[in-house]
Amino acid sequence: MNLLQLHQRPAVYLVLAALLLAVGIYGLIRRRTLIGMLIAGELIFSAASLNFMTVNRFYAPDPAVGQIFVLFIMGLAAAEVAIALSVIIAVYRNYRSIHSNDLSELKG
Repeated sequence: MNLLQLHQRPAVYLVLAALLLAVGIYGLIRRRTLIGMLIAGELIFSAASLNFMTVNRFYAPDPAVGQIFVLFIMGLAAAEVAIALSVIIAVYRNYRSIHSNDLSELKG
């Protein structure tokens, strides 16, 4: 198999999306700062977008459907970042830390 023809196989994109998902889940579990968790969540959104675009390119009869879903995911990710950063700033103003272990008063 020629290396230049590798982009014509859907398995390459699906494996890359699975790796992004795995790194994102690992980041959510391992990171203790709120910013790290936010970045890991964005990796998960990127994996979902890559899956939609792969299925759109190789399997879907209508090419616009996957692109519309990816645009929706991008808008959702932008809204998530805006809300999460405002929450992180509010937490930092109250507790002077963004480590999730230091936020013991938030437990009910």
